[in-house]
Amino acid sequence: MKLSVIFCTYNREKYLYNALKSVAEQNFPHQDYEIVMVNNNSTDSTENICRQFQEDYPQVEFHYFLETSQGLSYARNRGVKESSGDIFVFVDDDATVFEHYLSCIAHFFKSHPDASACGGPIVPVYEIEKPKWLSLYTEQLLGGALYEGDKDKPFRNGKYPGGGNSAFRKEVFEKYGLFNVELGRKGTGLIGAEEKDLYDRLTRGNEVFYYLPQMGIHHYIPAKKLSESHFKELTYSIGKSERIRTKAVSSKAYRSRILSECKKWLGSVVLFFIYTIKLTPSKGWKLLQFRWNVTRGLLGK
Repeated sequence: MKLSVIFCTYNREKYLYNALKSVAEQNFPHQDYEIVMVNNNSTDSTENICRQFQEDYPQVEFHYFLETSQGLSYARNRGVKESSGDIFVFVDDDATVFEHYLSCIAHFFKSHPDASACGGPIVPVYEIEKPKWLSLYTEQLLGGALYEGDKDKPFRNGKYPGGGNSAFRKEVFEKYGLFNVELGRKGTGLIGAEEKDLYDRLTRGNEVFYYLPQMGIHHYIPAKKLSESHFKELTYSIGKSERIRTKAVSSKAYRSRILSECKKWLGSVVLFFIYTIKLTPSKGWKLLQFRWNVTRGLLGK
């Protein structure tokens, strides 16, 4: 079984080398994996960093491609098409992987022939002090934080792996198609939901995907991602992404998502009062801002 570790990158020169290094220095046979790097029109020193990595780690099978169609989904689809492995592993370009990352994935797929995909913990690493308004829920939003315990288990109740830390059998893309290019980041834009769209297709196909506690990444969060402007744009884009995604499925799916948003509002209001009682009202207020912006994006306001 061969793994294809796919990095899709856009102007992440600060983090890229360490991301690649964390994979190359795994205690895992080099002949059992390849790294597929897709540069999505970066304007920084990404290409030079990749050349340096090739010189520093000649034992690693490394393939570099330039994808000129702008968008993360275009880049991920290019990675799928260029990969030769049996398992496709997507890792964010601003993350480093846990120590036994590759061996964990390989062992899992060998021992779980029923599984189509898996993912693991995402641990945010903040480059500045965490703001007081940051809560469990907004941390999931801004840092992609994900933790489901210390045991292997299937994802349940609509949960699924984070897009920047996920692995799929090759057959998944042959059976269910590629990432939706109408969704996903494009340049500095913050449209998303391409992972949710794919996992929804897998769910409708009765596929099983698992959480693996050893399959973790450290995700680096710069100050910019904690700014008010980023928060506003990201939360609005979540709603807009959901509008695009569900309308592409059916008008019924869109109406169902609006109903779900109403339920989320109820939960957010309850949490606002809980945080206020606990004398941390800024956390609750931020959740209401989050919900308001998502709703506006969902309704196209």
